Amino acid sequence: MNRNEPLAFRMRPKTLEDYVGQEHVLGKDKLLYRTIKADRLSSIILFGPPGCGKTSLARVISETTKYKFYKINAVTSGVADIKRVVEETKNFMINPTGKSILFIDEIHRFNKLQQDALLPYVESGMIILIGATTENPYFEVNKALLSRSMVIPLHPLTQENILQILKNALIRKDGLGEYQIKIEESTLKKLASISNGDVRTALNGLEVAVLTTAMGEDGYITITDEIIKNSVQTRKAIFDKNGEEHYNNISAFIKSMRGSDPDAAIFYLARALNGGEDPMFLARRIVICASEDVGMANPNALVIANNAMQAVHFVGMPEARIILAQAAIYVATSKKSNASYLAINKALEDVKNKETGEVPMHLRNAEISGMEKLGYGEGYLYPHDFPGHEVEQQYLPDEMIGTKYYIKDENIDS
Repeated sequence: MNRNEPLAFRMRPKTLEDYVGQEHVLGKDKLLYRTIKADRLSSIILFGPPGCGKTSLARVISETTKYKFYKINAVTSGVADIKRVVEETKNFMINPTGKSILFIDEIHRFNKLQQDALLPYVESGMIILIGATTENPYFEVNKALLSRSMVIPLHPLTQENILQILKNALIRKDGLGEYQIKIEESTLKKLASISNGDVRTALNGLEVAVLTTAMGEDGYITITDEIIKNSVQTRKAIFDKNGEEHYNNISAFIKSMRGSDPDAAIFYLARALNGGEDPMFLARRIVICASEDVGMANPNALVIANNAMQAVHFVGMPEARIILAQAAIYVATSKKSNASYLAINKALEDVKNKETGEVPMHLRNAEISGMEKLGYGEGYLYPHDFPGHEVEQQYLPDEMIGTKYYIKDENIDS
């Protein structure tokens, strides 16, 4: 065992039987399991958060395939590395099969030119691509490359998955099995929970805890909750303000306010703030929701949201979190109506696609003396001259008479 290798590296599985988690794609009756076992793999893109097992799965494939296996990292590699792999694959003396598996870690880091360089070889089947990415490949990988690959989503590991891996690490000789360690299962569960589905975080935390704790008089290294807390620090947040989680989280935030769930709205707000989201961006989303989803059911929501946005700009973090929370709760707990949203969308659709006619002459202004002789403004009834400050007259063009855009719903009082 190489002691210089981190525990997370040493604990990587070598076979499918060793692999823990991702049963939705690696269960024994699942397609990916069967293709790996039969060594009939086609190009795939593994997509999931850090520490969910993308690189470990690639390593399992490298141990089971008869094809030559290459691994490169998109951060430090380029087109020249791809060409080298292709040339070696073509060389019958080096590679009699004429095929290779190329694992590209962080494939989203490749630019369009680098990704395009792969296309002809992936298309011909000479290169079986395994791409790994933490970013949504539909955003980051060329469509041409995606169309020639199968996208495999990997999920954060469950607490039970991570607990199993931690227990294995404590007994395996290539793990921490050579140490005399005492640790309660409840402490292991807390470590699994803190890691938030990232097994690398859990294993790194366990290793730090063991290596920095002195042996007791009983000959054991005793790991407590407090030691684990100090070894892992804060709970790992699954959030990337520039990646897919940004879109997922803001979508959930808006839909929670729309769905009148203040607790969920506050949760996603906290998640965004903890992940470094711009407070002004969040404030703008609240303003939009106040108009789009609350609308005429409570017009004051827009006033509150707009004032909150100005206050966030004026005050800044960390106090801005309180202002955002107040505005989000107000919007979430308000009655909802999307009547204004529906009205403007329908009107825009008509304006774009229908013959909507001309503004009626009596509604036009005679801006210049003499225009009234052409009928501009003729016959206009001034509403304030009538009882209740209302009067019946035509406002829509002739072609649009009878069209209804604003339809009051049961949540609109006036």
